[in-house]
Amino acid sequence: MRDHDLLRTWLFGGGADAEVHDAMTASGADALIVDLEDFTPPPRRDEARRALRALLERWRAAGRTTVVRINQLDADGHADLAAAMPCRPDVIACPMAESAAQMRALDEAIAHRERTLGIAIGSTALLPVCETALGVVEVRAIAAASPRIHAALLGAEDLAADLCAERGADAVELDHARRRFVLECRAARIEPIDAPYTFADAEGAVREARYARRLGYRCKSLVRPEHAAPLNAALSPGADELRRAQAIVAAFDAARARGEDRALVDGLWVEVPTVRNAARLIERARRLAG
Repeated sequence: MRDHDLLRTWLFGGGADAEVHDAMTASGADALIVDLEDFTPPPRRDEARRALRALLERWRAAGRTTVVRINQLDADGHADLAAAMPCRPDVIACPMAESAAQMRALDEAIAHRERTLGIAIGSTALLPVCETALGVVEVRAIAAASPRIHAALLGAEDLAADLCAERGADAVELDHARRRFVLECRAARIEPIDAPYTFADAEGAVREARYARRLGYRCKSLVRPEHAAPLNAALSPGADELRRAQAIVAAFDAARARGEDRALVDGLWVEVPTVRNAARLIERARRLAG
């Protein structure tokens, strides 16, 4: 599995729909999430569980990070884990993540399955999906509850409902949560994954991804396979961005060699934090290309 910050797109899809699975496989999304919770009606969950092994093997062969979103443990979660863990997913995603206690219980349940199946203890990552107000404000405690947690995902529809907010394509109602979530995740040293754009147009999805990227997000969830390619592009350094970052680093290095503390690049006084950001972008482009 690639490092979480390089998994630009996390695509949700139902567990019992072969046509959706085909579209997900062909989408180019970096991480594919078979969702046994909201995207799979309860009467079809057994069917979805039986399909997991072949589906995850197919996605793994395609070079994708494999994710299973289970139900909460006090619902169908234990049955989901029993079906998922023998298939060795890279990540188990937990819906409605709200507390450290919830994460510790799931960590222990995963560890039990790892021991039973001979899987290396701790090798299965845990992804909290924070889709309530409580989940957003508790994300640092959630992150600290298990060493399996390297990232957290911000919800959209459930979060808007929990906020009693009016949902719109401009996502104004999620703006505070989106800004707070990236701040809390960075403070917790985990990767924030932006909320999905749940409307049909790809242009809106790209616009939202660019806005989220400006806030500090490097990864985004999605629910439509056709959005994966444009979102991957939006979340990757472009050629012009890369050239500008290289120019910033070169100008600053030259200024330092002359004994100066900063450099002027296209009207911007470049100091150490700007250079660090530019160097980070250059390194990200290199890692994504690798």
